[in-house]
Amino acid sequence: MAVLGKIRQQSIFLILVIGMALFAFVISGVFGANSATTGPTDPVAVINDDEVEINFFRQMVEQTERTYNYSTLQSVNLVWNQALRNTIFEQQFESLGIDAGKDQLEQIISSDENVISNPNFQNEAGFFDFGIFTDYIAQMKIENPVAYDNWKSQEQSIIGVAKQKIYLDLIMSSAGITEAEAKQSYHLENDNINIQYVQIKFDTLEDSLVVVSDAEIKNYINSHAADYQRKASKNIQYVSFEENPTQDDLSSIRLRLEALKEERIAYNDVSKLTDTIEGFRKTKNIADFIDEYSEISFDSVYRSRGQFNNEYADILFKLNKGEVFGPYRDGDMFKISRLIDIKKNASLRASHILISFKGATRASVTIQRSKAEAKREANRIFRLTKRKSNDFVDLAKQYSEGPTKTKGGDLGFFEKGDMAQEFYDFTNKNRIGKVGLVETEFGFHIIKVTDKDDLALIADVVAAAVPSDKTSNEVFRNATQFEVDTNDTKDFIATAEQKKYVVRPVKNITALEENLPGLIGQRTIVRWAFEEDTNVGDIKRFSLPKGGYAVVQLTADLKEGLASIDEVKKSVQKIIENDKKATLIKKQFKDKTTLDALVADDTFTIENASAINQKNPTLVGAGNEPYVVGAAFALEEGQISDFIKGENGVFKVILLKKNIVDDLEDYTPFINKMMRNVSSRLTESVFKALESVATIDDNRALYY
Repeated sequence: MAVLGKIRQQSIFLILVIGMALFAFVISGVFGANSATTGPTDPVAVINDDEVEINFFRQMVEQTERTYNYSTLQSVNLVWNQALRNTIFEQQFESLGIDAGKDQLEQIISSDENVISNPNFQNEAGFFDFGIFTDYIAQMKIENPVAYDNWKSQEQSIIGVAKQKIYLDLIMSSAGITEAEAKQSYHLENDNINIQYVQIKFDTLEDSLVVVSDAEIKNYINSHAADYQRKASKNIQYVSFEENPTQDDLSSIRLRLEALKEERIAYNDVSKLTDTIEGFRKTKNIADFIDEYSEISFDSVYRSRGQFNNEYADILFKLNKGEVFGPYRDGDMFKISRLIDIKKNASLRASHILISFKGATRASVTIQRSKAEAKREANRIFRLTKRKSNDFVDLAKQYSEGPTKTKGGDLGFFEKGDMAQEFYDFTNKNRIGKVGLVETEFGFHIIKVTDKDDLALIADVVAAAVPSDKTSNEVFRNATQFEVDTNDTKDFIATAEQKKYVVRPVKNITALEENLPGLIGQRTIVRWAFEEDTNVGDIKRFSLPKGGYAVVQLTADLKEGLASIDEVKKSVQKIIENDKKATLIKKQFKDKTTLDALVADDTFTIENASAINQKNPTLVGAGNEPYVVGAAFALEEGQISDFIKGENGVFKVILLKKNIVDDLEDYTPFINKMMRNVSSRLTESVFKALESVATIDDNRALYY
């Protein structure tokens, strides 16, 4: 009961831990389930005749925006992917009669490291106890109904995961890899060759030597139609009018901050007298002064040098107490800064090697050594650090059981209160370079003090480097005038050139984009481009999120289907050109039957490539060349190839050495490895296969 009492005190916190531990992102409930609606609405999607209701979809989008601080469209796409996946899998579960109950639920929960290592769910022996977990849920139902409702939603998601596991296990049980398949894969991965080759790049020949007609391009597109299918998209062009501060604006900001440093005389319109206004350098009411004159409030936190993250940190730390520095530019801000106080060597840096033991705070469940055993091991490693002081990083990577192991034990800078008291005391009292052994609640630490720095309390008066009203008004006037002029002339490019504005084209915009080159977060522009009453040639001005405007023209409306010649002409033309150049190269050099003959005039060079396998067919200096490597494997040692057309030119190859590995006596371990690789990709592969045959009506663009 004592354990349950402790759990009840943390019920809301723990249910969040369980939810986040089990699922990085699982939407509560199954999308095919019923949800409350305010009235009949069109579905946001129809997936194999199952509707995804717009009201429920919107709720999930809003929840995702709040939880992850994503943009609306990012949230829409995340929720869409989950809706698609859940619905398609649920349809499979229903058609196959797959269901999950308590046993499957227990299996999923009991396999999650974050849950089973939580001491609130462990018995007196320190092991996860599903009975304690279920008792906790039962108590929650009575004492915290809100948390219990949250759990029920999570439970439905866990059941969905359990069903998916059953489904994938069924698929895996029917899958297999034969010994012949394993043998082939093993040799593709391990057989290798050493070759010499000469590469004749396509650009050795001038483009003018080959002619590609539109008819040839059209025939190529038609014969490779699957590669050139396009979604419905739009093309636009735009001119941006950025709202940046001028040099006069920046000078004005500097002068205003400069005037705040010293006391000044000002006329008081109310009293009709002159007042003496104290300056930043001598004011005793620093917080009040900053609240009145700064765009960012006073922060009374001591900060280390590295937290300032600007080129002036060293200058600020060398100020005398009360001294003021600035104005100076810090990113998008101007500042004047006053040093209030400084604590010498209060920011500490250390590396450590943690040796934990069973029962220590945050110890992994895999740690079974006793405290005495941990101490002996820590002493042994401590002696190693004494003998090999320069190898502390390597020793930490080898022995440490802390999360900083991969960083050689480096903890970065920390202050009092950030670390266990024993750890802080050792680092604080000892010189840089000192190594010692300390015990804390987390285990035994071999600590090396690596650096010390000061902490400073610095007050800043901050002014944003923003344009003046005059500048903003001028930008608005220019953008508006350009919009009017282009609508009058109907010639966007000519009008822009006359005014010396840069026109930027953006092609192949799809309906659910929001970030365009140079136009980040501009969903409104995309929606306008796809509206039914927006026609090719239309022009409109849009406000930009960070200030300024974009004047945009819709230049093309591309329907779904096979791409036109104009859209893919350059890429297809290059493919056909390379084919024709390969034919000319082979004809031109047909008499060069050896590598030495090809390099006789120093135009080309003989290259060496060693230990090439067919799984990774890359030639250093030539790039990925699977066909060339495959052809080389077909040669006998000492044999020279004919000319081979590759991805990046024409090659002639001589096989120097073919290294064929011995067959394995038993391919079972290799088959098991291949099956594990298949299993790790199975969920996504199965989903992609099911998605490819599903009938999906996507109506997202109607609502977002």
